[in-house]
Amino acid sequence: MPDKNAWSGQWVAQRLGLALHGEGVPALLGLALRRNPKRAHLLVSQVLGKHVPQRPSVVLGAGTRLGERVRELLGDEQADRAVVLGYAETATGLGHSVADGIGGVTCLHSTRRPVPGIDLVGGFEEEHSHATSHLLLPEDPLLLAGDGPLVLVDDEFSTGRTVLNTIEALHARAPRRTYVIVALADMRSEEHRAHLQAFAARLGVRVHVVAAVTGTVQLPEGILERGQALVAEHDGGDTPPSGRGSSAKIDLDWPAGVPDGGRHGFTPEHRAALDDALPGMAKQLAESVDGARRILVLGFEELMYAPLRLALALEQALGEDREVLFSTTTRSPVLAVDEPGYAIRTRISFPAHDDPVDGPGPRYAYNVAAGNDPGRRFDAVVLVVDSAADTPALHTPGGLVDKLRGTTDRVVLAVVPSYLPARALPSPLHGPGFGSYAHDEVSWLLQDLSDVALEAPTEEREEAIQSGGAHYAESLPVEYQPSDEYQALFRAALESSAERIARAVGVVTDTVLAERGRGAVLASLARAGTPVGVLMRRWARQVHGIDLPHYAVSIVRGRGIDTVAMRYLAARHNPADVVFVDGWTGKGAITRELAEALSGFEGFVPEIAVLADPGGCVRTYGTRDDFLIPSACLNSTVSGLVSRTVLRADLVGPNDFHGAKFYRELADADASGLFVDTVTERFGAVREAVAEDVEALAGHDRAPTWEGWAAVERISEEYGIGDVNLVKPGVGETTRVLLRRVPWRILAKRGAGADLDHVRLLARQRSVPVEEVDGLPYSCVGLIHPKYTRGAVGASGTAAGGSAQ
Repeated sequence: MPDKNAWSGQWVAQRLGLALHGEGVPALLGLALRRNPKRAHLLVSQVLGKHVPQRPSVVLGAGTRLGERVRELLGDEQADRAVVLGYAETATGLGHSVADGIGGVTCLHSTRRPVPGIDLVGGFEEEHSHATSHLLLPEDPLLLAGDGPLVLVDDEFSTGRTVLNTIEALHARAPRRTYVIVALADMRSEEHRAHLQAFAARLGVRVHVVAAVTGTVQLPEGILERGQALVAEHDGGDTPPSGRGSSAKIDLDWPAGVPDGGRHGFTPEHRAALDDALPGMAKQLAESVDGARRILVLGFEELMYAPLRLALALEQALGEDREVLFSTTTRSPVLAVDEPGYAIRTRISFPAHDDPVDGPGPRYAYNVAAGNDPGRRFDAVVLVVDSAADTPALHTPGGLVDKLRGTTDRVVLAVVPSYLPARALPSPLHGPGFGSYAHDEVSWLLQDLSDVALEAPTEEREEAIQSGGAHYAESLPVEYQPSDEYQALFRAALESSAERIARAVGVVTDTVLAERGRGAVLASLARAGTPVGVLMRRWARQVHGIDLPHYAVSIVRGRGIDTVAMRYLAARHNPADVVFVDGWTGKGAITRELAEALSGFEGFVPEIAVLADPGGCVRTYGTRDDFLIPSACLNSTVSGLVSRTVLRADLVGPNDFHGAKFYRELADADASGLFVDTVTERFGAVREAVAEDVEALAGHDRAPTWEGWAAVERISEEYGIGDVNLVKPGVGETTRVLLRRVPWRILAKRGAGADLDHVRLLARQRSVPVEEVDGLPYSCVGLIHPKYTRGAVGASGTAAGGSAQ
């Protein structure tokens, strides 16, 4: 009888004279024969989880121990800066495991699956492989551009050609000082070791090697031809089926936003989210295989880490009295010989099921069928694929599910969502190229439409909006040019209110810092929120020594927030740190719009911080008084010379930021710097008052009252308007009605003073009546002329501080 405890390389070694040398090498590696004209033999790892089913704790442990050795080699400081690159398809899971062992650093793996829209950062060839082309497709192209150590992970390090090709290509793009090559087995000859030393000296870098075992392969003369003859002699095809099991599919509760692997990068944040979700998914799997004693979790080609972690969680959930093993399918054609002294005992083949560029297959699963040893039979197989591979070819007769049913009692298909990263995101705009703020004051998440004709006469535009023929964000009003008298009024208002504004800036900024911490990220709603964002950033820097990142993003009433801008923020910051900033609230339309828009984005807090909240619509504010904020008096000339934002299908594609114009020609009238500089000069005078206000607010109920919304509904009914969108409450909104819409009348709170001087001036210039009334919760309310189509769908204007401008 054959020896069941024979070394799994014995069959090949006896027939070809091939030998492995090195301490621990035979225990780790077996031998098989490839069906490959480039290399005859295959070193088959017992702990990789690719060709030989193994306990997931053993597979993960082999990689994490290597990662721990890398950390010891590099030291903590350098290890924390390391990026791990694993090789597809064999070492994708190993690369992840090494990254875990280093300390959960970011991991990327090469791929043979191109992804439309993702730029290729690098590529290289693996000469001896069955499928040679490796692609590097990180979601963040800067992932491989750092100068920290790069850790390259493969299952075996034999000639070194693949790894050196990679280092050569990446070093030319982004030089670094240290590379670490990690492998389960270092099987290089002395010649190849010397070549590596010369290579490192030529590049002027340090190249370290960390391996679980070190040895050599002794290859006799003519091994390629003799190996091919042996394959032809013994290739009996697939292992015959041993039964006919059932199949079922379950929907795993995979955590949203977590990639299925490292094809586009896998970060510490992704790992933490996966860790949190694994117990729940393991419970799902345990229920699906209830009663099975011997279970295989089978991954899919490059998809190794996700099924490995699922297998480990299942192993831990089921306990020691149930056996859980792990392996994956592969592209590599290998001879199967059902002998204990051979590493690949059984084989099933099936057509590729993920629409690969190299054709429909075949693909393989090794050592899954029991063959002539009934004790190797699995009671259940959990097949884990990504959604891109869950195609009709997977389920067709002769497909993988069908073939697996011939090897086991039960097949459970678990599908994880394929991670499809955003296409290459556009870059922000900065002054002086776009806008008149300094480069570091704000990053505009907008595209420049300065050369596009977008303006239309106000009356023509209003009629199109109210009739439903156009959305207000599809065009721009002709930019209002203030008269000398009006500009003088703005300067007087600024001088008289600067200290009051500075105090509100301090209160809202300190409230944000108290609630979100020093890592807060400001996202002002362009454009009215942007001057406030600039001032909040200045307060944080001047008073607290904190540099808060500040972006300007577009939100459009009825259309939502700029989704590309949101993807940009989520890719660079923790969404929970992002604070949306606006100038003031009117009736709260944008507050509601933001909450609805953010429902599709995980982690963002759907709240707005504003300078003034007269409508009682938010919980984070500088004041709830309705007073003149001078930035409401002007348009672009107080907002960095940037127009309202534009969202039009022929100008803004699915991967573009919303658009806006930069009015360079208005530079002589620009008061953007004057406004923020004048308010900033008052910071020192209000610091004590701000501290008192913040302390008082801490014990105050700041919950929204929404009293402004109730007042708007009442006014709409009393004046027969029939559409709350034509009622613009508050000083800021009333000012914008007079500057950009067709005003009908102005309601002024009886006894309102100098805060309304500019409103009265604009009303006189446009022959709009001002009606003094009692009982207003605001200083004033602007009513848009309802003559076009009262209550029409699509009627809209600027809400919540003109943020949708």
